[in-house]
Amino acid sequence: MVEISRGYRPGAIGRVTELHGIYYSKHWGFTSFFEAKVAGGLAAFMDRYDELRDGFWTAALGDRVEGSIAIDSIHAEQEGVHLRWFILSDALRGKGIGKQLINAALDFCRSKNYKRIYLWTFEGLHSARYLYEATGFKLVEQHRGSQWGKAVNEQKFELQLE
Repeated sequence: MVEISRGYRPGAIGRVTELHGIYYSKHWGFTSFFEAKVAGGLAAFMDRYDELRDGFWTAALGDRVEGSIAIDSIHAEQEGVHLRWFILSDALRGKGIGKQLINAALDFCRSKNYKRIYLWTFEGLHSARYLYEATGFKLVEQHRGSQWGKAVNEQKFELQLE
C-alpha cells in the first residue's frame, strides 16, 4: 500500500534525487549536471524548509520513497509558490498517485491562501502535462533553454487560485 506523507522523511533527499537522475537520464539523456542540480536545489530547500509556509510530500511503498512533490514558498510574494520535484518511480506511474500528490500540494496552497502556483517543465513530458492541465494549470511561457543541462523547450505553467 502506498503511503503519502508530508514533511521530511529520512533518505528522501537522496531518493528523490536518485529518481530524477535515473528517469531523466534514461528517457532524456540528462547528465550528472541535472542530477547535481536536483540534489543541490532539494538540499537547499530542505535546509530552509518551513512547515508553515512550504510543503514536501513523499509517496512510499514500505520504507522506500517512490515519489515526491514540493511547494517552495521562497518567492511567494513576488512570483507565487513554486511546485517542484514532482516525480514518480516506475512502480507508481499510472496508478493515480501523481494525482494524489498534486491534489495534496494544491490543497495545502489553498489552505495557506496562496494565489499563484507556478512550475517549470519542458515539452515532451506528456503524462505530467496532462496532470497539470487537468488540475487547472495553464501554459504561460515557452522558450528554448538549457537550465537542466540539455537544450529543451522549457515551459512555465501557472495556476491562479482565487
